[in-house]
Amino acid sequence: MKKLLEFLVKRMTGLDDVKIKEEVDGDFVNFVVLTKPDTAGLIIGKGGKTIKTMRNILKVRATLEKKGVNISVEEK
Repeated sequence: MKKLLEFLVKRMTGLDDVKIKEEVDGDFVNFVVLTKPDTAGLIIGKGGKTIKTMRNILKVRATLEKKGVNISVEEK
């Protein structure tokens, strides 16, 4: 799932130096995207639509792996 998220974020932002921290707690995975303040807006999108769409895509993958997933964005 981490590679899928990296692919989505890299293609959306056009940056290759994306840092994603993965926190696993049993069957739940929390991904934290570490980014610059000017790039955070691109990842979140207008009204949060972009991040919600990425969450939905990862939820499909997580369902196949029988896990829960969440994505959050933090500024460096």
